[in-house]
Amino acid sequence: MENLQTETKRKDWYDNWYKVLLIAPVLLLILSLGYLGYFFYQHGDIMLKDSSLSGGTTITLIGDIDLAKLESSLKSDFSDISTRKLTDLRTGKAVSSIIESSAKPEELKPAIEKALGYALTEENSTVEFTGPSLSKSFYQQLMFALLISFILMSITIFIIFRTFIPSIAVIFAVLGDIAMPLALIDFLGIKLSAAGIAAFLMLIGYSVDTDILLTTRALRTKGGTVNKRIYRAFRTGTFMTTTALIAILPAFFIVSGLPDSFRQIFFILALGLFADIINTWLTNASIIKWYCESKRIE
Repeated sequence: MENLQTETKRKDWYDNWYKVLLIAPVLLLILSLGYLGYFFYQHGDIMLKDSSLSGGTTITLIGDIDLAKLESSLKSDFSDISTRKLTDLRTGKAVSSIIESSAKPEELKPAIEKALGYALTEENSTVEFTGPSLSKSFYQQLMFALLISFILMSITIFIIFRTFIPSIAVIFAVLGDIAMPLALIDFLGIKLSAAGIAAFLMLIGYSVDTDILLTTRALRTKGGTVNKRIYRAFRTGTFMTTTALIAILPAFFIVSGLPDSFRQIFFILALGLFADIINTWLTNASIIKWYCESKRIE
């Protein structure tokens, strides 16, 4: 009897509020897309790119150095210089420092050596250079791959469900899982690498899993009410997403010495998975519930 009352309360609450729950994620997606449009107007692109995508030199210095002083001394000769420090989150100790510029290695390296007062060797640094034409071509290919992946995913969803509104709901949710993290990354001023774009490719796969689970359970699984089927999908889907987050977050926060590209992948995936919880279980679930009510599907 008690379980029946709890289930009835949950049903009444969801039936009364599911349309309201749809408003916040839709507004958040509109805000994210609007900010991306503004960012494109300001920068001529939807993201900031590091030297692996824009061309230039990346020098990684091992150990703890006075990065602010080094950047200040380099600014006069290299106006586009950017620096960041990698630290061990357990101890707070600096592990390495990264300096990026569009300058060539033979120009940037001597300037850093002069500012530091010692020579850069294989033991205390690494130097990487990517030509502008190669970087531009690589970036275009990655963005094309991302676009094609999204289009093929959309076509596959339409083939699987063969109904317009549920298919659009899935695509809408996946779009949110990409747009929201990207807008936040742009707002924070993080420069994306090739690995970062690859992480967005991975997000398409991660995101569509829970949306397909929800839509299949709600529309094609027999037995129980729509609310029960959505709730069962919610339990399974949140377990999947939580498991992925448990695997990703320790690698980002605890494991020291990870390459910067790996940390960027983990960061983007974590943002995308948090966005997926919002877009699947508030946006997509509400649209599916609305669709089932309009079609009298029980």
